[in-house]
Amino acid sequence: MRFEIQLRVVTDDGEVVEDQEALTLEKTDTRLEAIGLSLAEGKALLRCLQQRIVTAQAGSFVDRCRRCPDCGRPLRSKGCCSVLFRSAFGDVPVASPRFHRCACGTTNSKTFSPLTQLMTGHTAPELLYLETKWASLVAYGLTTELLKDVLPIGATANPETIRRHLHRVAARSEAELGDERSSFVDGCPSLWNELPHPEGPIVVGIDGGFVRDWHDKANHFEVVVGKSVPEDRDDRYFGFVQNHDKKPKRRLSEVLQGQGLRMNQEITFLTDGGDSVRDLAKLMSPCAEHILDWFHIAMRVTVLGQYAKGLKHHDPKQAEETETQLEKIKWYLWNGNVREALFRAEWLAGDLEDLTSDYPGMKRFARTAAEFHTYIANNAGAIPNYAERRRYGERVATSFVESTVNLVVGKRFAKRQQMQWSSKGAHLLLQTRTRALDGTLRATFARWYPGLAANDQDGSTPAAAA
Repeated sequence: MRFEIQLRVVTDDGEVVEDQEALTLEKTDTRLEAIGLSLAEGKALLRCLQQRIVTAQAGSFVDRCRRCPDCGRPLRSKGCCSVLFRSAFGDVPVASPRFHRCACGTTNSKTFSPLTQLMTGHTAPELLYLETKWASLVAYGLTTELLKDVLPIGATANPETIRRHLHRVAARSEAELGDERSSFVDGCPSLWNELPHPEGPIVVGIDGGFVRDWHDKANHFEVVVGKSVPEDRDDRYFGFVQNHDKKPKRRLSEVLQGQGLRMNQEITFLTDGGDSVRDLAKLMSPCAEHILDWFHIAMRVTVLGQYAKGLKHHDPKQAEETETQLEKIKWYLWNGNVREALFRAEWLAGDLEDLTSDYPGMKRFARTAAEFHTYIANNAGAIPNYAERRRYGERVATSFVESTVNLVVGKRFAKRQQMQWSSKGAHLLLQTRTRALDGTLRATFARWYPGLAANDQDGSTPAAAA
């Protein structure tokens, strides 16, 4: 059988300006694979409809600009060129005429192109959104293949184009960030007490990962990622490249403000104790509590325990004493007795420094013990009574941030494949990836292009009715 699909274009006043066949399909009803539209037929139909619709919309807009808006006289034509409009349903060449300005005007330019007012960009916002979303989640090449498989996008689409578009979206988002400040504590305590009772507390976990450097291939640069987990609101991700970002505190502040943070609201920062991460959380809120992540303490103690096991084959007595001290240090830290833990950690580091042994890893063992003592000393003020917090059901470790590092950095930046990145490229990708993961990327596009919100509603109405 044959299916004839026609397109009728009707103006606002009811006049039919186009009524012609858009596509003809020859279909059989004898095989399962012939039932309904095939993917290729669906693409052809969408491409054809898109060409007709875009052409009609552009033509209608240009027709309204053919007369001077002040005196109503028709404008003289300067010529016509063609511009390519890239959309999710194909590339559409659009006629773009140029007109002489009316003599009654006072502008400096003598000619203008009306379509530049309508098409402020040559890529449709929805295609830009799809490219950004999927390129944030999977590789640029896979994004290109995915979009070409399911949509009739132009044949010129390629990974490099999608990468440039993602960077452009991220740069636009970056431009909206306010100025960096050393402190984001606003107001005074008397005003904070007058604020309404805040919503539930917020827990923010911050940790770092490393990505191979494209320019210095033998080294890595640090990527800081975090997750903000309110008690009764949606979670948010954030991330940035440490040596590239100029506004890290502003970035974190924007995430917290988006979750409704007030100056009288309880907020807990769980960090790995690094200087850069610790400084990031400072002066963010007067009600903030800063806690050293227990996971990182336990991990360092475990490393020291592995060295002690290696020492057993060379000095069993010293190894046994070291293991005993490590267990005590860990117990004191777990119960918040930082003073005693520091004393024992200092004693252990000095004892290992003076120890003479044929153990091959002895120097590294002593150096690691000294570093552990320094680590605890630098973070002494952020070590609480972990046992007590655990009894009250409060977080003591950033296990959820460890998974965040893997989700945000590992799975996209392909640490197993040893991909290499520039600091700028990694930073820009982090901005769109975190928004794609926490579901705020679409809202960002809807704020830039308000019509997208209407498109979402139009698309959801039939499903709701069904």
